[in-house]
Amino acid sequence: MESIKILAQNRKARRDYFLLETYEAGLVLQGSEIKSARAGRVQLREAYVSRKGDELWLQNAHIALYPMAAARNHDPLRPRKLLLHRREIERLLRKTSESGLTIIPTKMYLKSGRAKVEIAVARGRRRHDKREIIARRESERAMRRQLGRRR
Repeated sequence: MESIKILAQNRKARRDYFLLETYEAGLVLQGSEIKSARAGRVQLREAYVSRKGDELWLQNAHIALYPMAAARNHDPLRPRKLLLHRREIERLLRKTSESGLTIIPTKMYLKSGRAKVEIAVARGRRRHDKREIIARRESERAMRRQLGRRR
């Protein structure tokens, strides 16, 4: 049985992007980083995935300093290598070569003791798209409220 502990979620990503496909990627971390991540001191709000050669890297993900590491601590915003199969990397790079698509991290979690990142191929939402979604949500709430009053 696989146990999953969610360390961080990027809620802003779900609001600002249409998530088209998701992938699970391993993550290369230093000792102090995994200790801090296990304590839940991770933030993905401004994080994104970039390409360096034929590898994918997680940029701008903040993993707080681990107080017990003292001198052997890590840089909180350092780039971290993502571990994916070659075919998955090629597929992701092909998709992001299309205009308007990008790769963003949506979630970081521990799966059977290993740090994983859920990344998504996404297309940015325009302001009117966001307004439309908010209007739809408001109308659904109003309908549920009316149904609740009738019962």
